[in-house]
Amino acid sequence: MMAERRSSLLEPAYVLHRRAYRESSAIAELFTAEHGRLGVVARGVRSSRSRWRALLQPFTPLSVSWQARGDLGTLTDVELQWRSTLPTGRRLVSGFYLNELLLRVLQREDPYPELFQCYAGAVLMLASRGAEQPLLRCFERDLLAAMGYGLLLSHDADGSPIEPQRWYRYEIDKGAVPVTAPRGRLVVQGATLSALASGVFPNAGVEVQARQLMRAALRPHVGERPLKSRELYAQYLGAKSQPQPRGDG
Repeated sequence: MMAERRSSLLEPAYVLHRRAYRESSAIAELFTAEHGRLGVVARGVRSSRSRWRALLQPFTPLSVSWQARGDLGTLTDVELQWRSTLPTGRRLVSGFYLNELLLRVLQREDPYPELFQCYAGAVLMLASRGAEQPLLRCFERDLLAAMGYGLLLSHDADGSPIEPQRWYRYEIDKGAVPVTAPRGRLVVQGATLSALASGVFPNAGVEVQARQLMRAALRPHVGERPLKSRELYAQYLGAKSQPQPRGDG
């Protein structure tokens, strides 16, 4: 049975990953506004004469046209939506983390239009040097919600409102369970759950608890294989902490 032909014309998209294919082409994994994650062949894009070569890069807002009949589509046109500032340094590594998350958990051609808008906003915030850790936690929260695994953050497992000073053991399949002391796995303060719900993180301790909780919530979807971007982030921080050579002046 012949596969159904699909196509799209100038659809908003970002490049999540790109790898060499054959002599001068590339396979690009895209995140698109209408079709979600999409794999396409960009023919001749690695040639020095290709006008797409500089465009088909991560974090660049694009409009793409494509057609497909099997798992891999073919890119037929690429346009720049607008000239944007790209993330740099640590924020660039954080952007790679977002891309790797999407590649790891999303199936191809499963649309997530609201998540696409969240991603586009996150890229802009990373480029504009917005608060990095809250941005990552909120994107992780929105990703889980988009997949149907959103966390219960405003009420505990019994339906009572979260109290900021109280301690809770968070059970991923049940919600927040009140406990009397901060002992055990995935025990967080109510302030951390409220911060995840609002996107406002008042202090570093809340950020640390939120990161641990989100990592545990994502693990069933990401799998046990380490994320390369996390290793890259640790290497970047390690390099930044080393004494820098001083000039002679």
